[in-house]
Formats: sequence, C-alpha cells, structure tokens
Amino acid sequence: MRGRIRQFPALIVAVAGLSAFCAAADAQTVSLQIPAASLGAALTEVARLTGRGVLFTPDTVEGLKAPAIQGNLTAEQAVSQLIAQTPLEVVADTAGNLVVRRPPKAKPVVPAVTLHEALEPVEIVRVVATRESADALQFKAIAPVSALSTADLEHTAVHNAAEALQLLPGINVTNTGNSFFGGIDGASRGEGMFAQVRGMNSEYTLNMINGVDVAQGMPYSREVQLSLLPPFGLQTIVVSKTAQADMQSDFIGGAVDFRTPTAFDFAGDHSFSMTLGGRLETRAVDYGENGIGSVASAEASQKFGAESQFGIYVSGYYDIRQFANSEMGALMELTGDKAWAFAAGDRAGKNPAGYNAERNLQSTGFNVGISSGYTARYGTSASLVWNASAVTSFYTRVTYAYAHTEQNSTLSQILGADITTGVNGIITSDGFYRPKIGKVSTRLWYETNPEMADLGTAQIGGQSALGRATVFGKFYYSWGNNDRPNHIEISARPDNDFIYGGSSLATFDADGFPVPTLTPAMFDRLGHVGDNLVRRGGQLTIQHSGQDKFGSMLDAQIALGESGWIKLGGKHVESWRSTDNTDFTNAIYTDGTKFSTLGLYTENWREVYPGKYGWSVPKIDQDALFKLFHARVTAASSDSCAIPALLGICNTQKGREAVSATYVMGNLQLDTLEIQPGLRFEHTEIKNVFWQDAYDKAGHWSSGSFASSRTVYDELLPSLFVNWRPNEAGSYRALIWTSYTKPAFVQLASAETITRNDSGTSILAGNPDLKPIKALNGDVSAQWSLADGTYIQTSFFAKALRNYLYNSGSTLVNPALGDETQRVQPQNGGDGHVYGLEIEFRREFPEFKGWLSGLGVGANFTRLWTQVDLGSNTALHHERIQNAPSGMANVQLFYERDGIQFDMLWHYSSAYVSRYDILHQNASWDHEWIQPMQRVDLHLGYALSNGLRVDGSISNLLDDFTYWSHVGQHTTTISDIAETGRTAILTFKYAL
Repeated sequence: MRGRIRQFPALIVAVAGLSAFCAAADAQTVSLQIPAASLGAALTEVARLTGRGVLFTPDTVEGLKAPAIQGNLTAEQAVSQLIAQTPLEVVADTAGNLVVRRPPKAKPVVPAVTLHEALEPVEIVRVVATRESADALQFKAIAPVSALSTADLEHTAVHNAAEALQLLPGINVTNTGNSFFGGIDGASRGEGMFAQVRGMNSEYTLNMINGVDVAQGMPYSREVQLSLLPPFGLQTIVVSKTAQADMQSDFIGGAVDFRTPTAFDFAGDHSFSMTLGGRLETRAVDYGENGIGSVASAEASQKFGAESQFGIYVSGYYDIRQFANSEMGALMELTGDKAWAFAAGDRAGKNPAGYNAERNLQSTGFNVGISSGYTARYGTSASLVWNASAVTSFYTRVTYAYAHTEQNSTLSQILGADITTGVNGIITSDGFYRPKIGKVSTRLWYETNPEMADLGTAQIGGQSALGRATVFGKFYYSWGNNDRPNHIEISARPDNDFIYGGSSLATFDADGFPVPTLTPAMFDRLGHVGDNLVRRGGQLTIQHSGQDKFGSMLDAQIALGESGWIKLGGKHVESWRSTDNTDFTNAIYTDGTKFSTLGLYTENWREVYPGKYGWSVPKIDQDALFKLFHARVTAASSDSCAIPALLGICNTQKGREAVSATYVMGNLQLDTLEIQPGLRFEHTEIKNVFWQDAYDKAGHWSSGSFASSRTVYDELLPSLFVNWRPNEAGSYRALIWTSYTKPAFVQLASAETITRNDSGTSILAGNPDLKPIKALNGDVSAQWSLADGTYIQTSFFAKALRNYLYNSGSTLVNPALGDETQRVQPQNGGDGHVYGLEIEFRREFPEFKGWLSGLGVGANFTRLWTQVDLGSNTALHHERIQNAPSGMANVQLFYERDGIQFDMLWHYSSAYVSRYDILHQNASWDHEWIQPMQRVDLHLGYALSNGLRVDGSISNLLDDFTYWSHVGQHTTTISDIAETGRTAILTFKYAL
C-alpha cells in the first residue's frame, strides 16, 4: 500500500547475481583524438574519455607538455604515449587506477594526501572525473573524506546539490528547515534543501564553495539553503568529516566543499560545451497542469600566453521547475487551530492514568490541498588562473547562484468547532469520556510562500614556494540573502458552522489518510466555498534576511625533508547580518460578504487531491488578491509593532561578527606511520543592535529605543591525527579533535520580536548569554583498495556534546515558555552524544567478458546512535537528536561501456525525530517524527562520438511519498503528508 516502504527485490537480486559472473579480462580500446596540450590537461582528457582513473599531483606535471595522440587505444597505451618524452612513469595501483609519478628512488610508497590538500582547490589532485579517482582521493587522505566526482554528478537524477549529497555515507537530506521552510510548507515544494552530516543538524555543518566559507542568509539559523545550487556546473563535492588545525573549526557534523572547474581541468587550449533539456513533474500532470520545465547551461575555457600559463573559465546556467503537489495537513492544524484531543479522556479531558498517551491521540481537524508554483534558478561561475612559474600561481574565482520561488497553497479545511471534553464530552461504557465535536467548519485557506534567495562568492589568492617553505594566501567575500518578499493569505468560513455532535471527524483508509465522515451538505460546501464568508481582507508578511562576509587567510608550510613538515597560519573573518519582519493584518469583514463576490477566482482546481479527495477548490488570482489587500489596508493593519508609528523600526536586527583564528600543526613521517598534531585558537566577538520595546505593568507599550548586546567566545581546539599505511592496499586511521558551533545570530540578541495572529500574541526573545555547542570527536577508520578492484571503507566515530541547542522550526531554539506569558527565549541544553558506523563499498567487474565488463555495484550504510539532554527547564533528558535517522543506506547498480551509462540507485532513511514536544506536554511521546522514506532513481545516458551526449533520468521512480510526519513514533493519527510524484529530465549536451 502507498505511504509505506516497498520492497525493491529486483535491485537486490541484480546486485547479488553479479558475483556469479567471472571471466578473463577484456582490455577495452577507445577511439581517442587528443590535441597537444599541457600534460595535466591531456591526462585529464584520457580519464574522461576512457573512464579509467588517472592520478597525478600538480607538481608532478607542472610545466610538462604532451604531444597530440589519436587512434584506438587503451587508457594505459594513451598515458604511455603522453609521457613518453618526460621523466615520468605510469603504474597501476591496486584499485586499477593509473598513477603518473616520478620513478621512486627507494621502495615505492603511495604518497599520502593531507586533508588540507583534499579541501583546498589549489592543491587538489586535479583528476576527479571518475568515481575511481574520487575513491583514490578518499583513500589517500589522512582523515575520513567522502567525495562525489564529476561523473557521479552527471549520473544522478536529483533536483539540486543537496540531494546529490544524499548519495554519500553519513548524510541525511531534509526538505524542511527553519523559518518559512518549516514543516509541510517546505516539504510540499518537493525537493531537498538542507544536509545533516553524521547525526548533527544542518546548523552544525560548514558549507563552502571553492574553499570559501559561504554567507549564511537564513533568518533564524546558521543553515545554508543548498537547494540554491544545481547539480550541474560543479566539478566535485568533498565532505570532510573531521577538522584539522588549519581548517575553520566551527562545525561539529562536517564541512562540505562545492567546487567549480578552472581552465586547467580541461584538455587543449580551449573547450566549450552547451546543455539544453527539459523536465516534467508528473504530479502537476495529475492536476491537469503541464508540469514542464527547462534546463540550459554552457561553459567555456581558454588557455593563453606563450606557455599557456593563463587560463580562464566561465559557465552559466538557467533552469525552471513548474510544480503542483498534493498535501494533507493534520499536524499542521495543531499550531493555529489546536486541532487535537485525547480519544478517551478522564473527567478533565486529560489522558487517563495507565493509557498510552501517544496511541490515545485524536485529530479534530485537518486540511487537504495543492501546493503549486515554480522555482527559477540561474547562476554563473568564473575563474582566472595564472601559473607564473613552476612554483608560483595566482587565481581568482567568482560564483553566483539565485533562485526565485513562487509557492501558492490552496487548502480545504475540515475543522471541528465547539469541542467539549471530559465530563462535558461523550461518556463511554468503560467510564471514560470521548470528545464531543459540536460543529464542523468547512473552510478555505489560501497562503503563499514566496522566496528570493541568492548566494555568491568571490576570492583572489595564490601560492608560492620559497625554499623549503610554501606560502598560501587568499582574500574573499561572500554574500547571501533569503527573503520572503510578499507572503499573503486569506481565508473563508461558513456563516454558520454545521451542526455535528459526533466524537471524531474521520476514519482512515489503507494508506493511513483520514476519510472525513461528513454529511452531504458539508461535502457540498467544501466544493462550493464561494458561499463562505470572507474572514479578512488579507494578511501580508514581508521578511528580509541576509549576510555579507569578508575574510582573509595566510598559511605557510615548511618542509622538514622526508620526515614531514610544519604548518602555521591565521585567518580573520568579519560578517554583517540583518533581518527584519513586517506584518499587516486587515480588519475582519462584518457585513456578511461572500467569498465568491470578491472577484478572486474564475476557475477551479478540478480535484483538491487527485486519487484521495475529489471535491474542487478555487484557483486564486493572486494579482486580484493583492489589489483587495491594498484597497483595505490601513495604519491599524500594522501589527508587527506595538504602535503603527514604529513600522520599519521594530522587529529589526543587525549585527557584526568578527572571528580571528591562528593555528600551528605538524606532520611527522615515521616509515609507514604518519602523525599529525595540531592546535587552533579562535576568538569570536558578536555585537547585535536591535529595537527594544518597554511595557508597563499592565502590559501596555510605554516606550522603545535601540539597544545592543555583545557576546564573546574564546575556543582552544587541539587535534591529533594518526594514519598507518603498512602497504599500498590498506590505510588505518585514529583521530581525535575538538570543535564547536556558535548559536545563530538572532538567538544571541536581547531583542524581542512580536507576532500577532488570530491565535493570539507571542513574543520571541533572544539570549546573549547562550554558550557555544562544544564537541570532543573521535574517529577510527580503515580503508582497503584491493587487487581485484574492490574499494572498502569503514569508520566508527563518536561525539561528546555539551551545551546542546536544537532547531525548533519557525521560532527560536530550545524555547523556555513562561506560564503566564507567551514569551519564548532560547536556553542551552545539557550533554549528549553521537555514536556512528559507516561502511562504503564499490566494485567494478573489468574481468567480465564482453559487454558485461561495464557492470559494477556500489553501496554505503550508516548506523547512528544518538542521545541528548534538552535542558534543565524540561523533563526531556534522554532524547534522540533531531533529523538523525538511526539507519541510512544507498545501493547502486551501474553500467558504463561503449558510451552507454546506466545507473539505478535505491536510497533509504529510517524514521527520525523532527521536532520535540510539539503538543507542549513536557514529554517524549509527543515528538514529531518523520516516517522511513525510500526513493529509487534511474539514469540512462549515451555519449556519441561527435561530442553529443544524451541523458535521461527519473527521480522517485516508484512514486513514493516524499514527506510524512506525524505526532508520536508509533502512530500516524495526526500526520502531515506531501505527495510530489516523479520528476523526469532529458538533456542534450554538446562538447567541443
């Protein structure tokens, strides 16, 4: 049945069956025509065209040229011809990669790649075109690193870069977040937005583009909205799960670096490619919409100069996605309408002693509807590199991404009214009381969730060798904004609610959806809401949030011969944050105006939820709604400030954050043992400026003025990394490191934000005395690259947490609610821990005969154990960490030969806690949980010899539900469900 995890036996059987095939190796030749170029670019082209991993370091090929080659050649033959006139040699490692290197003077040892080299674009092994190259990068790093290669990104069926991360072990991707992304509002867009690494929420992740820590534009957290970034245009994605001393250390989960190419990642002196395509959203088709979108991108590079020492690269993209998705919201109605009760209550209506409160829950209202709209994205990246000499290079990079989303939700509400419980309810034969639902209100609610977001980076830097020292430096700037420019809503209600008298509103179908038990008159009104009375003349909310960040860093690494090196450096970052929120609520209609007379719609959605709920609802004309709002708005409509005169001043906050860091670290090589101790110090000063209101004893506003608060953090962060490589086939690591995460900007201000609506008034207050969340981290891992081409990596990790803070959705975190007021203020929690196990496996089968030699299989698995204390102001001291599934898995079956690429991927995540104690029972049973989810994606591509490539993909092939949250771990009585259908994408790429 729908909504539950279905079995996927075909993939499992196919994976298991691969081991039955065994045959002699069948060397493959490929038709190659590679022009004369720098050796690095030519080797890169061999890797791209043959699919064989070709590994080298930049200093190995620096200044070397390669001749033009052509013919039907194997990868090894091609590389041998390219290096024939150089002092280099090529050898195959145990994973089947071709390693280009200088002949060793002693017993050959595969050189280790430090974590800094894995994270800094200047020093990275340039060829990561294939999965094999990514595996090699992971194998050679001193600490656990997960990487997605160019080929991985090309062979996915994902919407954006966030969803691509889900392919890696230890990463969970959510389609909800803070602010207006919370709950089903975000989930009904139908795409992943935020990434959690190793059991830690997205606020605990450091996000980078080309090694630059990017601006955090979200209003209530340090999250970065990764759905901004498309999967195309990226060269590779590297996730570091530990922090060395030379890395910015304010992360606990992981550091994610999204990288774009330079001209030196392409063969020849120039290159050009263009991609055009289309996409189809099948759920929109179910609603009678076309659901058609488009994709376009182009990139070009050029090397110039007497020795091709300069290189410029430019790319750009545009895509648009049209969606119309289905949603059912019973959990959503808990907040505004408090639509829940205990199915059996005591005389006071509370859960009877001995009853399982979670299984005793009952919904007294829910909505069903359509979330429709579009997301248009465009962006660019550019780089200029100057290799001034064999030991000196300079670069500049710029990236920009923009997304504009229009999301409109038309919701049909079925709400119980005049509900009585306890002795005023319906007595049962066993002496308990069921709620009595006196009336039913059949309403319409229309709301928008628009968003304008952007994210940019610009940097200039370089490196140079000065004797035994190598100096690295850069200056950078990043900016980001997440704005909600014009959220508007309107509702319509019956003039007189329908008399009911029952104890419940619905039964449930086989999929777990509520089936309303209404009278024919009630159903008729659901489909004819024009007869309802309009509630207000609209409500408008305008929200802006953004950050500008400037940084500089300088590092020096001093070689100590063959015994290792010492590295030291510093970094300074200053950022400015601002956020504001303005709300206007027009007066209630009192003259009995019917909704149909407002001129807001001329046609209907023919079904509110195809396949589940068949009545129709209006298609609201948004332009007409804004005209109605502006015609009725008055000075009294402003309700975000204590008095209208403060409009534009109250509910505003600005702040400056300055972080200075210095570090020293060393690397000691003792034969096969590598030891790397480090020490980092970070000083942070945060100053907030905000508007502060004052109230008299009666609760009336008396005055207001600007105020400020200051917070200082000093953190000393030691680390120790040990890596043992007894041979070329195995690597064993033991690591211990310390890190921290600062509370969000808004949380640290003493400001109070006022929110008023039909449900009442709340005041959200910050807390400048919040402590940073600290972690002591450990990791033990092993990797094997075996002679038969098998790659295996396994890691066990642990995190000991202090001063925990958590995400509470659209408000501040860790709220402490006063009994007599609606004031909410964040507080630090207590201690916690994360234990985890990651296993990654990949195997190709080049020994298979003929066409079977293109087969391969990959898989990864993650198991998490988490626990945290939410704080002394609660009774919740042994809770699971939110957004941390206990189990995650990916299984991939792939085929690549003779220009054909086929990928089938199954992704699974187990149930996890999304929000704590949403019914405010100060208990664990009323947490919001996300059901186990699976998704099967399919990709098929074909590369023609004339430079044309065709790719088709289908995301969510089995049409599973993409979001299902519910109150309580073991019941789905009160749920939110989003059904977003399949996404099909077809692209044509032409490359010169």
